[in-house]
Formats: sequence, structure tokens, C-alpha cells
Amino acid sequence: MASTRPRDGASDKGAARSADALLARMTRASAGRTAGILLCAAGAAAVSVALPAVLGRTLDLLLQGHPDAGRALAAAVALTIAEVVLNAAVALLAGTVGARSTAWLRLRGLGRLAAAAPHGVSRFSPGDAATRLSTHATEAGAAPAGAARIVAAVLAPTGALVALFVIDLWTGLAFVLGLPVLGLLLRSFARHSSDSVSRYQRVQSVMATRLTDALGGARAIAAAGTVDEERARILRPLEELGAEGRRMWSVQGSAMARSGVLMPLLITAVLAVGGLALADGRISVGDLLAVSRYASLAAGLGSVAGPLGALVHGRAAARRVDALLAVPPLAHGQRGLPPGGPGTLELRGVGVSRDGEWALRGVDLHVPGGRTVAVVGRSGSGKSTLGAVAGRLTDPDEGEVLLDGVPLGTVAADVLRTEVGYAFERPSLQGATVEEAIAAGAETAPRERVRSAARAAGADDFVRVLPQGYATPLEEVPLSGGELQRLGLARAFAHAGRLMILDDATSSLDTATERQVDRALAREIRPGTRVVIAHRLSTAARADAVVWLDGGRLRAVRGHAELWQDPDYRAVFGHADASGGGGNR
Repeated sequence: MASTRPRDGASDKGAARSADALLARMTRASAGRTAGILLCAAGAAAVSVALPAVLGRTLDLLLQGHPDAGRALAAAVALTIAEVVLNAAVALLAGTVGARSTAWLRLRGLGRLAAAAPHGVSRFSPGDAATRLSTHATEAGAAPAGAARIVAAVLAPTGALVALFVIDLWTGLAFVLGLPVLGLLLRSFARHSSDSVSRYQRVQSVMATRLTDALGGARAIAAAGTVDEERARILRPLEELGAEGRRMWSVQGSAMARSGVLMPLLITAVLAVGGLALADGRISVGDLLAVSRYASLAAGLGSVAGPLGALVHGRAAARRVDALLAVPPLAHGQRGLPPGGPGTLELRGVGVSRDGEWALRGVDLHVPGGRTVAVVGRSGSGKSTLGAVAGRLTDPDEGEVLLDGVPLGTVAADVLRTEVGYAFERPSLQGATVEEAIAAGAETAPRERVRSAARAAGADDFVRVLPQGYATPLEEVPLSGGELQRLGLARAFAHAGRLMILDDATSSLDTATERQVDRALAREIRPGTRVVIAHRLSTAARADAVVWLDGGRLRAVRGHAELWQDPDYRAVFGHADASGGGGNR
């Protein structure tokens, strides 16, 4: 199973600026609560700064036996309670902002993925996209609260430092002398931590991609007897992940250890200077108590490393989430389609480029309304790409596609998805029950249409024997490949418009069921144009015309019987040596 390494195309500086802009928008989305964090933090800081002074004054009054000592003590208790309450409010608001910001990111990320063309999101494997929207969105969502907590972590120490200068100039200077060293420590921590966090998150995505690939191909892995090899492949990046994790925590541990040594030294220096001031009579015993408390409070600058680390994680994670949001959406127009149109499909000079190579080039095709065409060709010839542009799952890089004379790029999204339907080889079903899965679409199909569509797709028989029939929870239905395809076809039939594109949608059906589906398409489903991406010879033989693609170019559009005379056409179906007389097998 091939793994896909995520590729973010923007430069490092451009990606960083874009991620910072994303964080700014996310912060504005929770501006009220973020402001609440700052206000509560400012209040807690003010209380923290006032408390040592009140405690010092209380001590002096107690030593003097002053009658106001009781009131001062009550004030100190009130301030202590206020500090606890305000800090609790900060923690509560920070959690709320983190949850709301994470939800904000995930909703926009999912919305962008759903609105983008399939090829636009193909560079993100399912595992990588899931990691970005889960783990990385959570880390990025914590960034606004982290930034607010950094401000909060700076307010109280700053106030304490000012108080040290107010009590005695030399106590303030003793602390200030150590600040340049602390600044260098925090700067080094932020720089090195950012690099290690980015690498750690990248390896996380690689492992998630490999695991998702393996889960998707679990049966093939078991059948090949390569379980041990696949396990080793998935876990191979674990050594790199461990190394990056150790490096990340080493950077943080080193910063914490150094600040842990520096801060006590600064506190000791301040207390020594304060002791000398007390001996000289410049300050009182209560002032010395306040100095000791302010020195400890000012040393809280060293604790900035914690929220700073969370902010670094958040910025790095925001870059990975922002890469999803940078995928351009598929823009739609506002036009409708002619009422009662037959579904005439035209491709004019259509070309589609993928990774610098042409998947389709110079395709001119006219499919009259109400006709069924089979699109055939060797693997990689551009069949599914043609199906994607025909129903505007993606736009061509050159040329245009028209439905009943209207360019698809100008059609409103709701009109397009009502009038153009798809059925795929591996349909993705949504809904709580089987009935809801079939009814889901641009419009919710009514119950009778759901039942009729299920009968037409050959799904009604097996659905009726389920424990609760159509009301059976979808997650409790053990579906085979053919049953899954029949439900996918039923959903497409329930929402049939003037154009229906079946991309290998009957590959897992037995011959009898496939013929039943063909009859239903001709007689029971809303009349319209059918484009069938075909690999089976029988499907091509029953179509009104065959669109033969070869190397991304249109080789021929003729009837199957006529094309069968060409040995190259027979080779598409593995009949290179067959005579020209058959073709309906």
C-alpha cells in the first residue's frame, strides 16, 4: 500500500503568515470570551499584586497591636478568595474558548473539503486529513486561549516588579539584572520548539496515512500474508516520531530547568538586598514580607514557558489546518437549466491536467439527450476524469462542458446537484438508517420513491429481510460489495435528473442484477442521458454508443459492433486475439 506524504505548497514564510491570519480570525470568532480571559486575568493579576502589600501591612499592624489589624486581615482573606475565583474563571473561559475555536476550525475545514473539487483534496490522504482536523485542530484551537494566558502570565510579574521598585529601588534592580538571561532562554525555547513540533506533527500525519491505507486494504493484506510486513511499514516512522518527541520535550525541559535555576537565584538576590534594606531601616518587616512575595510573583515570568509552548504548538498546528483551508472551493454560478431539457451533453475542447500531465486533452463530444453512452479505455486513459468533468465534480483546465446548452460553470449548485446524479464503484452512504441513506441528496426523496428506487437497483429484496427493514440502522447492516453498490445505485435512482453518470457502479453486481439495473434505467427511472464508465464488455455492447478513450484523447465515438472490428478496441477488453465476429459476450 503506497503512503502519501502531505505536501503543503506555500513557502515557509507565506504559510506562517497565512496560519497567523487564520489564528487571528479564529480569535475574533471568540472575541468576547477571549476578552473575558484577559479581563479576569487582569483582575487576578491586580489582586496578586495587591495581596503582598496588604499582607505586609497586616503584619506591621499586628506587630504594632493596632486596632485596624483585624480589618486588614479580613481584606487579605477577601483578596485571596478573589484571586482563587478569578483564576478559576480564567481556566473555565480558556477551556470554553479552546473548544469553540476547535469547532470553528473543524467546521470550516470540513466545509472547505466538501466544497472543493476531488482533485483539489487528493494531495491529502484520508489519514492525513483526519489528523489535521482532529489532533492538529485541537492544538490550534488552544492557541487563542494560550495567547491570552501568556498575557495573563506577564501581567502579575510585571506588576510585582513595579511594586519591588516602589518598596525599594535596589530590590527592583536586583531582579531586573536577571531578565536579559530569561529573555534569551524564552527566545531560544520558542525557536527550537517550533521546529521540533512541526516535524513531530508531520510524522504523525505520515503514520495516520499509512494506517488508513492499511485499513482500506485489510483483506488484500490478509490474503497476501503480509500482515507483519505491513505492521512494520506502519510503525517504521515511530522511531522518528520518538526522536522528534524526545527532542521537543528536551527543548522544553531544558528551558524549564534553566529558568528553574535562574528564578530561585533572582529571588535569593532580591531577598538579600531586602534584608540589607531592613538592616538599614529603609523598609519595615512587613515590607520585607511583601518583597519576598513580590520576588516570588515576579519569578512567575519563568512560567511563561508553559503557555508559550502551547502557543508554539498551536501555531505549528494552525499551519497544517490552514493547508486544508487553502484548497480552493469549486465556485458555482446562479443560472438554471432549461425546463424539461433532455440532458444533451457537450464537451468542447476539454483538457484536464493533473500533476503537470494531461489526463484528458482536446476532447470534443456530443451526447444527444436521452442516450446512453459507455466510456471505455485502458486503465489511466481518462475515463473517470471524463465522468468527473461531465457532471462538474471538477472543472476542465481548458475547454468547456455544457448541459442542454448551458455551461456547467454558470449553473447554480442546487440546480446542478438536482439535475446531475452520480453512482460510484464504492459509494459513501450517509444517514442513520437504510431508508435515510437512500433518501439523502440535494432533496430528501419521499418514502415511495425510495422504495421504488431500491426495487429498480435490486436492493429491495435484501433490505426487506433485515431485522428492521428500511428502518435498520445503517451501521448495523453488514453489506457485501454488491449490496453496497445496489444501495448506491438506489440513492442515484431516487434522485435521478436529466444526466446520470455511473462510474463503474455495477462492477460488483452479478450479471442478472446488472441486466435488471439496465432495464430499470431504460423503463423505470426518469428518462435522461446516461454516461456509464464501463469495464465490462456487456455494458459497452448494450449502450447506444461507445466513447473510446486512449491516452487521454478521444479515439472514436461509434457503436460497439462497429468498433469491435478494430483489434485495438478488442484489446481494451482483453480480446486482442479474438475474431471480429462477436462482441456481445
